[in-house]
Amino acid sequence: MKPLKECKVLVTPRSYGSQDPSLKTDLEEVVGEVVYNTTGKSLQSEQLQDMLKDVDGMIAGLDDIDARALQAAPDLKVVARYGVGINNVDLEAAAEQGIVVTNTPGANAVSVAELTIGLILNMLRPMLQAVRETKQGAWPRYKGFSLEGKTVGILGLGAIGKETAKRLAGFDCHIFAYDIYQDEAFASRYDIEYAELEDILAQADIISLHLPLTPETEGLVDQDFIKAMKPGAWLVNTARGELIKEDALVQAVKSGHLRGAALDAFRQEPPEKDSPLLSMEEILTTPHMGAHSDSAKNAMGRMAMNDCLAVLRGEEPEHRVNGGDK
Repeated sequence: MKPLKECKVLVTPRSYGSQDPSLKTDLEEVVGEVVYNTTGKSLQSEQLQDMLKDVDGMIAGLDDIDARALQAAPDLKVVARYGVGINNVDLEAAAEQGIVVTNTPGANAVSVAELTIGLILNMLRPMLQAVRETKQGAWPRYKGFSLEGKTVGILGLGAIGKETAKRLAGFDCHIFAYDIYQDEAFASRYDIEYAELEDILAQADIISLHLPLTPETEGLVDQDFIKAMKPGAWLVNTARGELIKEDALVQAVKSGHLRGAALDAFRQEPPEKDSPLLSMEEILTTPHMGAHSDSAKNAMGRMAMNDCLAVLRGEEPEHRVNGGDK
């Protein structure tokens, strides 16, 4: 096992250490060399193939870490994903090369949940439009909807779904949840009712997506899914853009079957400038900013750094997601 002081670590997330500079100094003090991504963007496979050649550990963002990139990294022992999603990492190729992959579950849960609540409130009460028109000298009289008494369906009651539910509980609304793993104690504490997906879709005024991206959930929100939703409902997605077939969503909002939507994630990021998702007043859009808060960045950075260093020391990381081990 190579001593830490001889190890080289590549750090690609642009926000790493931006809120807490000690994340950089702590890492730099214990390893031999730290290389940072200075492109201002997530790295593509071709770029990584050049940068990973003599790297021992990687703290990774939304980079394209495919088999070709990993094959160009003979010394790489760990990819510590700065975030929860791991769909950009070829886990099979990593395992074949004995590379450990970790992530940071729960680190951004509160931050994403807070954004989710903000988006819901902005859907029900058109605050953004009201602010814009008032500043222009108008005095609009918008009609809004109260969250009190509404039925909210949370699809995916994991870390982020739970933090969202905890905050919704204070609004005196009815909360349903769908998840293949049921935490009955949590549900009882916050007066949440588990139900089948079709029942939630038929009853919920608001559907909030907090599901991971898997082969089973990719494109889940399609024409049939939306058709099963309560007429006049709203849809919120602060999870993964690939969960939604965006053409079906646009048509449902245009037809009035859905009253509106709020999206923090898209199939293509950023979306094309002429995308109807960006031009429709009924669809709120934010630039995948759910995890972009001080607390989330600090927690993700610390967890990713600790797991990266653990593997380089020959120790078991806290948040391993694959079976790789050099």
